Order: sequence, then C-alpha cells, then structure tokens
Amino acid sequence: MAMSLFETERLVGRRITLDDVPAMLAVYGNAESMRYVGDSRPLPEEACRYWVEVTDKSFERRGYGMIALEEKGTGDVIGFAGVVHPGQQEQAEVKYAIRKDRWGEGFATEAVRGLVAHARSAWGVGSMIATVFPENDASQNVLAKAGFTRAEDRSNDDGTTTRVWCLS
Repeated sequence: MAMSLFETERLVGRRITLDDVPAMLAVYGNAESMRYVGDSRPLPEEACRYWVEVTDKSFERRGYGMIALEEKGTGDVIGFAGVVHPGQQEQAEVKYAIRKDRWGEGFATEAVRGLVAHARSAWGVGSMIATVFPENDASQNVLAKAGFTRAEDRSNDDGTTTRVWCLS
C-alpha cells in the first residue's frame, strides 16, 4: 500500500509505486496528452518504470517528488502531480498531468491546490514555479486558479518558448 500524503475533496495524493505503471501509461503514453509535455512524445513503459525509480530517489534526497492522484471512492489513478527539480534546477517546479478522459472536470486545479498546500506545510517548499507551452491555455488557467502568476517567457535552445509561472 502506497503512503497517502494529502487529500482534497475528490482526490488522494500518494506515493507512486511500480503498480502505477499502467496508470502512468494511460496518462504519459497518450499522444494527445503529451503534446504539451517535454519533447511531446508519448512515454513507453520502460520510461514510466524509470520515473518510479527517479521519484523514489527524489523522495530519498529531498523528501518530495511526483505523486499519484487517486479519485476518492473509486481508487482509480486519474493523474500525477508533484514538486521536482528538472535537470537539478534550483527552483522547485510543480508538474501535473491528468488522464485525458478526465480533462475538464477540475481535477488539475484541485490537485495543484492540494499539492501546493502540502508542499508548503509538510515539505517546507516555499516558492515554486511551473512551466508550460505558451499554447497550453488550459494549463495556464489551472495555474492562475491555483494562485500562480505569469512571470516570464524563456527561449529554449531548440527555438521554442516556455512560459514560466511563479508562486511566492
């Protein structure tokens, strides 16, 4: 049984385990879901297994990382969220992804609000950022509803732009 970290009205945030790989594939293996994530390519099963290991190491090192989001009542994992430091960046960064068939139900905003509250109270994380593709209006709306403010646009080496949102 994975350790529960926080609850919201409809979700339980808990540690990720290898048992979550099928749910990770449902989220991160979906091409449409991944269009605004990283290099926009769906993740294969091996990559999902690797992220469970990376998450375990993050919890060992920092005391926090990515978590599974279970819907209360059903126990279905409908997404993932967490606070990470991609590429060992100094700033704590909020990440989240909801399974495509659950988009538009307010779970992302609920998850980010719950995650941020938990990150501050239990993990001692103060300021956080989130990064999004400028075209991802839905994600920017989630961040605004969760209290983030738009900070800057960063130019990437590959010619793309990343929009940075901050929460102080």
